Amino acid sequence: MSGQRIGYVRVSSFDQNPERQLESVPLDRIFTDKVSGKDILRPQLEALFTFVRDGDTVVVHSMDRLARNLDDLRCIVKTLTERGVRIEFVKESLTFTGDDSPMATLMLSVMGAFAEFERALIRERQREGIVLAQQRGVYQGRKKMLSAGQVTLIRHRVSKGEAKAQIARDLGISRETLYQYLRDT
Repeated sequence: MSGQRIGYVRVSSFDQNPERQLESVPLDRIFTDKVSGKDILRPQLEALFTFVRDGDTVVVHSMDRLARNLDDLRCIVKTLTERGVRIEFVKESLTFTGDDSPMATLMLSVMGAFAEFERALIRERQREGIVLAQQRGVYQGRKKMLSAGQVTLIRHRVSKGEAKAQIARDLGISRETLYQYLRDT
């Protein structure tokens, strides 16, 4: 290959160590996201899409680092390979070029489905954990963004006919959050 070898690393939180994913892989450049893989709207993934060229190889530790659902994984792989970019997954020992065999396509689908399944299990365990913590009285939910006084002020301003969008902007919240406070109290 005449192009560059470009690494993509993703960790879900800032306290996780991204260096271990591709530490022994020779690369020309690395793009690192410290966000959830639930969707493809990630700043460094977008930067990678802008940076890569025909002939480059994108190296990722494993498929679940690139995407957590099968549709996103297929979309990313297809988008890159259609541009002449190879994709290597180190953990799975799989490479995709766009001229892939039916077996390679099947492996992408199966491994992507496992990543999606794993994400669903994580979310289910999280929901179960929240329910158990609520039953024990140790989980109170997300901290309220607005104080009782601010909610009273919102109600007063709305009753005077002020635009809800302007009230939300003034308080630094979304309109949906404003509507939620108006519904809840």
